[in-house]
Amino acid sequence: MAHIAEVIKYEGDNSTFIWKHPCEDFNLGSQLIVHESQEAVFMLNGQALDLFGPGRYTLETQNIPLIGKALKLATGGVSPFHCEVYFINKTEQMAIKWGTPDKVRFIDPLTGVPLELGASGDLSLAVEDSRKLLIKLVGTMRGIAWGDAEGFTKSLQASFRPLITSTVKTNLGAIIKDNAIDILEVDEKLDLISDVLGTKIRAGFEDYGLTVPKFYVTNIVLPEDDPNFRRIRELHTIVLQTRVIQAEATVKTAAAQSQAQYRTAEEQSKAAIEAARRQAELERQTTETEVARREAERKVIAAQAEAQAARMQGLTEAEIMAAKGYNQKDVLQAEVQKAYAEGIGNMGPDTVTGGSGGSSVVSDMLGLGVGMAAAGTIMPQIGNMFGNMQQPQQPATPAQPQDDMAAFKAKVEKLSMMKDAGLLTEEEFAKMKAELLKSIL
Repeated sequence: MAHIAEVIKYEGDNSTFIWKHPCEDFNLGSQLIVHESQEAVFMLNGQALDLFGPGRYTLETQNIPLIGKALKLATGGVSPFHCEVYFINKTEQMAIKWGTPDKVRFIDPLTGVPLELGASGDLSLAVEDSRKLLIKLVGTMRGIAWGDAEGFTKSLQASFRPLITSTVKTNLGAIIKDNAIDILEVDEKLDLISDVLGTKIRAGFEDYGLTVPKFYVTNIVLPEDDPNFRRIRELHTIVLQTRVIQAEATVKTAAAQSQAQYRTAEEQSKAAIEAARRQAELERQTTETEVARREAERKVIAAQAEAQAARMQGLTEAEIMAAKGYNQKDVLQAEVQKAYAEGIGNMGPDTVTGGSGGSSVVSDMLGLGVGMAAAGTIMPQIGNMFGNMQQPQQPATPAQPQDDMAAFKAKVEKLSMMKDAGLLTEEEFAKMKAELLKSIL
């Protein structure tokens, strides 16, 4: 009698996508253990019936209704039933290698030269629909892995290699042409190529209940030994050199233009600074001129004000004098009269009348041509002096030289006062001074 399993659990490895439990006969009441990231599917006669997620289950008709209906179990559930149990590993399998078994023919769009390319890379794979995967791929085999795992009758690598190869051959050249990728710079565009190829390949896997979360093209194999490819490389080198020369020429031209613009800007800046300096100097000079003009105007106005004040003061004094009945001439005559009166009062009779053979002041003044107006003014005082001199006089004693000099100085001072008062001219003053000098010699 065949062994009847009492505990049903996964006993495969982590790289296996689908693992079939080796026992196919179970009793109701057996224990089913499903780990995390797994699903267990009961199949009968090639049909995927009941599906269990992670957890521990006791097999009863309540939780395996589809199997129970199909088997028509006996009452009491002690009879064993026959079915297949598959464990589905739903973890994402990383770094699964892929590659094209033969070369991909490619026509270089720049030169029209035919080339043969190879491609390889990695992908990640995960189960998305367990039922769909079982129905389309499993059949009666014990399990499915990506590679040729021991004991497995089929691998996903063998199943999907034609899909990957066909998709890469069909689309690799078109991707390079559509995106204008230089064949010698193709490594710089691997991310773009990976995205486009991954989208197209992913659709083929989804038809089998699988998904491709990541797809990478890690290497594009170039035909280094192909003479056509070597010519393309040489042409590419020449093109690069030409671009470098053109770029250097552009840089030099730009540098020269920049230098010229810098010089022009510098000259313009200097010109602007010089113009500003001249403008400032002009404004300064204008300001100084304006200040000087205003100062001159202020001085003129002040002088005019002083002159006007002096004029007004003179007019005021003249008006006062007119109101009192005399003028400036009367003032001068009064001053002269006073001075001569004081001088004559200090002289003796001989001095006035010319006693002892000497000349008198009156005769001197008249002899020197003193104006009649001045003489008329002082005549009253002279008369008074003559009246006082009617008394007997003592004999004069000879004058000492010192007295004559003092008298001479006094006379000269009075003559100077008359000249300053405008009563004598310079010529008259000099003549009278000479006559006085003769009188003492």
